[in-house]
Amino acid sequence: MLSDALILGLVCSAFGLDPSPGLDTPIACLHIAAEVSKVTDVYYPGSLPYDADNEHYASSSSQRSSCSVEPGSVGDVGTILRILGEMRTPFGVKGGGHATNPGFSSTTGVQIAMTRFKDITYDPKTQTAVIGAGNIWDDVYEVLNPRGANVLGGRAPGIGVAGFTLGGGYSWHSNQYGLAIDNVVAYELVMPNGKVTTVTAATDRDLFFSLKGGGKNFGIVTRFTLKTFHQGNIWGGTTVYPATVISAFTAAAVKFSSEVTDPKAAMLITFEYAARQIVLVTTMVYDGPVPPRGIFEDFLNMTTLRLDVKERSFVDLINSMPSKVTPRIISNDIPVSDYSKHTVDSLVEELKYWGEKLVFYNNAFVTYTLEPFLPTLFDHAGAGSSAYPGSRERLVLPTEVNLGWVSEGEDGVFHYAVREMTQKLGMVGASRYPNYAMYGTPVVDMYGEEGLKRMQDTRVRVDPDGVMQLTGGFKV
Repeated sequence: MLSDALILGLVCSAFGLDPSPGLDTPIACLHIAAEVSKVTDVYYPGSLPYDADNEHYASSSSQRSSCSVEPGSVGDVGTILRILGEMRTPFGVKGGGHATNPGFSSTTGVQIAMTRFKDITYDPKTQTAVIGAGNIWDDVYEVLNPRGANVLGGRAPGIGVAGFTLGGGYSWHSNQYGLAIDNVVAYELVMPNGKVTTVTAATDRDLFFSLKGGGKNFGIVTRFTLKTFHQGNIWGGTTVYPATVISAFTAAAVKFSSEVTDPKAAMLITFEYAARQIVLVTTMVYDGPVPPRGIFEDFLNMTTLRLDVKERSFVDLINSMPSKVTPRIISNDIPVSDYSKHTVDSLVEELKYWGEKLVFYNNAFVTYTLEPFLPTLFDHAGAGSSAYPGSRERLVLPTEVNLGWVSEGEDGVFHYAVREMTQKLGMVGASRYPNYAMYGTPVVDMYGEEGLKRMQDTRVRVDPDGVMQLTGGFKV
């Protein structure tokens, strides 16, 4: 019988693997391949599926794993987790691969790609949809919208269902229905010990709470059951403006944030510094074929470089949104209480300051995106119903800072910059949004002391051996 060491040597030789960084990792790949069923495959460097499994939205979020695994059943996910836990092997779990933090859904160990969990089942009687963790929201909308239904999901193309929902989930429909986590009915969860369970508020209240914003701390979610709602045609699209209208643009942003109370109206308002100039961008959305007068006129009456707003399907809206990608990206969150003139002016000043500092780097850009919501945003679920936000007693508006650049050698510069940008601005004590927050952000800043303690107690109960500590993400 061949020893593990001999098998390891043969496999590493065949696939060009280096066994020295972690001898157990290639062996774990072999054990997984030997124990999973025929619906699951293990891939190695040099194969196209391996490359796809490790690829992320930005190269700065990607790593080269020893092998990748595409599980095809929840039973096999359990087998994989059991083996990784027993061998103490680092692993990554990738849904859509849109994480901007390095190492959060990638690994140099075993990469688990949820690619085969692409099922989408709609039940009009219960007004729910069961959605596999390998989907991106584009695919979900394509299935549901022709049936006059929708779920509370991502606002741009390419966003994965799993990461978005496990981190909180702000949507075009959040003024009407809250966050994605407020609309989860059940999680199909593979526990760290390999067992499969369905988690609801009735079956395990603390675990249900912890999964609502708690990321990959409690096992691997394979399917989400979400509430659905009616979806007809909407009005909206993306508009680009020159820097010459920045005063009027800023005034319109402040006015919309403070005066518009229609829950069907939503916006993303972006200030971008790139190529030595400021560019202004909005995405305006109204959940209906025509918005009432007085909501978007200030933005529509300005000089534009590009205007693409009209009645359209929700699917068309998502497909129409531009996607700007540089090889390397990092994000962070500035939580604010409102978008007053003082707040927006301060954000613009910071944008100019850092834009001028970073403009000398090849193809670099800096964006600040304002996300105005109604004061009732957190009222769609009760106090203590979810890990994020740490408190629902006051409104917190997530403001995404996004930096892009080209060279890996400049990572330190941009990581330092995005961290510094969030030190000066933001509401003290406000919950930071896990899906935007930069690695290294204290988890207490997302969940609060009481919520964090509840999550930690739950983690110790469901994962006493610390299996999920072997994967990326914010750890509780």
